[in-house]
Amino acid sequence: RQAAATWYTKKYGIPVDPETEVLPLIGSQEGTAHLPLAILNPGDFALLQDPGYPSHAGGVYFANGQIYRMPLLAENHFLPVFEDIPTPVLTQARMMVLSYPHNPTSALAPLSFFEEAVAFCRQHDLVLVHDFPYADLVFPEQKEKNFNPSSLAPSILQADPDKEVSIELFSLSKSYNMGGFRIGYAVGNSQLIAALRQVKAMIDFNQYRGILNGAIAALQGSQDIVESTVATFRKRRDVFVQALNRIGWKVSMPPATMYVWAKLPETWEHNCVEFCSQLVAQTGVAASPGAGFGKAGEGYVRFALVWEPEILETAVERIAWFLRC
Repeated sequence: RQAAATWYTKKYGIPVDPETEVLPLIGSQEGTAHLPLAILNPGDFALLQDPGYPSHAGGVYFANGQIYRMPLLAENHFLPVFEDIPTPVLTQARMMVLSYPHNPTSALAPLSFFEEAVAFCRQHDLVLVHDFPYADLVFPEQKEKNFNPSSLAPSILQADPDKEVSIELFSLSKSYNMGGFRIGYAVGNSQLIAALRQVKAMIDFNQYRGILNGAIAALQGSQDIVESTVATFRKRRDVFVQALNRIGWKVSMPPATMYVWAKLPETWEHNCVEFCSQLVAQTGVAASPGAGFGKAGEGYVRFALVWEPEILETAVERIAWFLRC
């Protein structure tokens, strides 16, 4: 807890009490699954992004809550429009879940948006949950020495420094390549931290001490591994997106994450599930259908940059063949 609090304060400039405002997690996904049990009563609404990460909805279902899906549209830079949420939903809503840098769209949210979100949640007595696993995986347009990712991917607590309504979930999976170890932490409002701790006390005893020690070493040690990881994904992104554009599939450079959110080619006449099914069957190239992340994801597919550049180039060659057939 102390290592996480120190890391957080150094990076985002927000004082954090390690005793009352930090809680280790078995990965941030565990936090998103269990938090609704600490916040929602049966029938309460949770406001979720659409498209969004599936575990956000899963946790609400665990708590017997209801879901209102906030559409994320390209014309709004994949940011929700809070004014569009119906009043009857707001009167029954108890929590809002955001996640930027965003999976699957790779969108970023500026600090001004988070300030708007915090003000909205204060006004409507909502808990604001920010899932933050891609905090470091951001790509400035120009490579900068000593670049601070928070300039492009701010913490929600920079908009709520007194932690009135907010809790943030951080994962070491992406920044520190600790995905298989399942380790992360929650930081934020002390009452929310205490409530989540009570839920976890009934479900798990948290992570193995050896893995916790590894996480402490990652947070306290050299951050060169983070810079190396970001450089790796930047290279993969550049190679893959440039190759897609060369074959005529017009895709924008994602500003963050390890994903490429691609609108289906204009020549494709079926839905995204059919596209992904036929693509993998005919070429061995796997992509996730956008509709799997929510109704607003229809018409898109998500590629994960989990292979070396050479393999990504081969994948695009196969995609080109597929689109010609």
